[in-house]
Amino acid sequence: MKNPKPKDKAKALPKGRTSGAAAKPRATRRRSLYSAAEVREIFRRFSVQRPEPKGELEHVNAFTLLVAVVLSAQATDAGVNKATRALFAIADTPQKMLALGEETVGQHIRTIGLWRNKAKNVIALSEALIRDHGGEVPDDRDQLVELPGVGRKTANVVLNMAFGQHTMAVDTHILRIGNRIGLAPGKTPEQVEDILVKIIPDEFMRHAHHWLILHGRYVCKARKPDCWRCVIADICKSPEKSTSEPAPLVPLDDIDPIEVAEAEVAAQ
Repeated sequence: MKNPKPKDKAKALPKGRTSGAAAKPRATRRRSLYSAAEVREIFRRFSVQRPEPKGELEHVNAFTLLVAVVLSAQATDAGVNKATRALFAIADTPQKMLALGEETVGQHIRTIGLWRNKAKNVIALSEALIRDHGGEVPDDRDQLVELPGVGRKTANVVLNMAFGQHTMAVDTHILRIGNRIGLAPGKTPEQVEDILVKIIPDEFMRHAHHWLILHGRYVCKARKPDCWRCVIADICKSPEKSTSEPAPLVPLDDIDPIEVAEAEVAAQ
């Protein structure tokens, strides 16, 4: 009589797996398409092009900056500036803003979208600053995002512009650029922010978010990028780019190559 065949030994399953369980796909790790040297060169060129970039929201101190950024949600910087010039002339502190009251603040900003809700937020955040922070704007993100109408992006803008902190405020322009050129791929502003703060050299972080915003607003535009205006066209890895020839690398404050090129086209 033949000896029965030994049963096959059960194959060892990976830790945490049970027989018949489907393997879970690994989450794709998002990372920049650029080497450290390429990232450094990108921001070096931006620093040459705009040595001292300025935010386009007008303000006189940390409080008015905070208010302006809160008001800029779903509104243009130009529209906010037009509405706040007269407002900030008479209310540049939380105490003065609170004294004006919600109705008067609303009358000043009624040309801005969602102005009624924003007027409530401005008064509420003024009250919170007086009550919880002695009338001063805190230089801490966790404290800022607790204020009415203040989210992470607003907090990052204030921390960067008012307090010089190396934060990255990801708006629609930066979110678009991060994904379009592969500099910081991410589905959410937080994912893009996380990559950018890791890859941008510390020496460039002070102005990095302004450079990216201005690049997205005037060059790497939403509908169609003006690649011929781009100073990083040779480094850019976007499949959408139409040229690999970079624009002249000159300070825009001295000689604006965009204006020169447009004048040449108009003269033809």
